[in-house]
Amino acid sequence: MTLHPIIAALRRHKVAALLIVLQIALTLAIVSNAVFIIGHHVQRMMRPTGMQEDGLIRIVQRWPAAPTGDDDASIEKLDALQRADLETLRNLPDVQEVAASTSNPLLSGFIDGYVSLDADQKSTSVRAAYYYGDENLRSTFGLKLIAGRDFSANEIRHGRAVPGSPVVIVSKALADRLFPNGNALGQTVYQDGKQATIVGIVAQLQTPRWTDSDWAYNSVIEPLRQDDAWTGYMVRARPGRTAQAMQEVRKALFDLNPMRLMPEPYAGIHTFAELRARAYRTDRGTALLMGAICLILLSVTAAGIVGLTSFWVVQRHRQIGVRRALGARRIDILRYFQLENLLIAGGGAIIGVLFAFELNDWLMTHYETARLPTLYIITGAMVMLVLGQASVLVPARRASNVPPVVATRSG
Repeated sequence: MTLHPIIAALRRHKVAALLIVLQIALTLAIVSNAVFIIGHHVQRMMRPTGMQEDGLIRIVQRWPAAPTGDDDASIEKLDALQRADLETLRNLPDVQEVAASTSNPLLSGFIDGYVSLDADQKSTSVRAAYYYGDENLRSTFGLKLIAGRDFSANEIRHGRAVPGSPVVIVSKALADRLFPNGNALGQTVYQDGKQATIVGIVAQLQTPRWTDSDWAYNSVIEPLRQDDAWTGYMVRARPGRTAQAMQEVRKALFDLNPMRLMPEPYAGIHTFAELRARAYRTDRGTALLMGAICLILLSVTAAGIVGLTSFWVVQRHRQIGVRRALGARRIDILRYFQLENLLIAGGGAIIGVLFAFELNDWLMTHYETARLPTLYIITGAMVMLVLGQASVLVPARRASNVPPVVATRSG
């Protein structure tokens, strides 16, 4: 089969063909970028926190009548309230572990600073997030200790949350940034100018900041039970008893002291699965919206190809009959329309590749997205070609079934 009759036919219908070419090009440009964005959001939602998340329960509450001063008496009263809560939670039948915790991964509201190798931060200085908790925090989180030890009970301070503990546990990501040779354990570091010794290293601990950053796993655990009107606890339920543990926790805390508030949605008692769903709600919504846009665009493009080819089949009904009468087989008619569509889709794919790169450059400039990998463009072009061939198949088969007798009928 030669291309000459196909090109001649397209010249007679250049406007319709051009519209389909542009539709394919725009669809390719938008879909390839949208799929890349979807992949980015899905990848972010799948990022591990470093914790054993199953069975974790987060408690955030406020003491409405708690003292607000920084004097010793106020601090001791706040700490007594917190220690009573911790002891009550620890004795519940469905609670395996409990720890004082001011923050956790995926929870907004945290303290960060700079960890360096000297007090004046003139040498290596790395940004990190601070976690404050007691000697049970690491095990309650379910963090894997790969070097060193946990805090001992006598190392736990209590009071207001400020960096400056004599000993710290750090994430491996932070340890590697500070000590690339892998000798971080036992080394002295400075947290915003205050000296500390690294006594433990955990494999991974995501910062509370769940958006993209180059310090997403730079974390420091401080042995401090924070005394404040707002308090937080992390509870690990016994395997398979999370729902029962949540009921026990609420009842036990209010039985112990009903003078507490847990305003939703950011305070209260929640499983970590709920916190994860809340943190990535925007990412999930964006991915679903982009997915819907891709589906609509692909459907509209496929419908456009089907509609145009069906229209051409009707227009060329008699010409197809003539070709059949002159000896053209059904497969020849089918190949004709498939090749015609391949030329249109191919032209659209070539233009779409250029559009895709231009759209990505615009997104990089205005929304700081990453550069679109070439693989996404190539895959998108192949998808558009396959979509075009699949869409044209039904009207092309209808054309191939036109009988030769049509050629003998008058217009």
